[in-house]
Amino acid sequence: MDSPLTLAPPPYLRLEGEGIHLREWSEDDIPALVALYDDPEIARWTPVASPFDTMAAQFYLTEAQEARAQGRKMQLAITTDGVLPQGEVLLFRSKTDERDVEIAYGVGAAHRGKGLASRAVRLVSAYAVRHTGARRVVLCIEEDNAASIAVARSTGFALTDDAPVLRASRGREITLRTWRLADHTA
Repeated sequence: MDSPLTLAPPPYLRLEGEGIHLREWSEDDIPALVALYDDPEIARWTPVASPFDTMAAQFYLTEAQEARAQGRKMQLAITTDGVLPQGEVLLFRSKTDERDVEIAYGVGAAHRGKGLASRAVRLVSAYAVRHTGARRVVLCIEEDNAASIAVARSTGFALTDDAPVLRASRGREITLRTWRLADHTA
């Protein structure tokens, strides 16, 4: 098997396009993280702590910084002005096949319905194709997550015939389907 991918972006990564700015999280973003992630819909579809308070946000940010330093994961705030976080997009090595990179995302309740997730996924997908050497860029989505399925379709991802991915999240097993970026194969 090929060696695992390393996500080694420049010291400070900022991606811009489609009317959004993706930037690194900072300590100043702790209140914004709480506002975004202390939400029943985020808790329903993601593995973040719930309730998501200041302590959870600090732990989350510390883990994100450690994962980035180790080349395992990038977590970027989704903003429209380069400052106020409205969501997050993540890029990491797939746990199912380390030749692939996976994208995940979440948008705060007050910011949904503006196409932020789709725009962020397109920007990060383009980055992944250009800079990671991944065999595939994938999304793993629960079958009942209609909003994420709509994002996958609108951003050029196609459902694969890969076996369902089983993951544990807050004491329950979830079943995810794999979507791959349709116009990319290494």
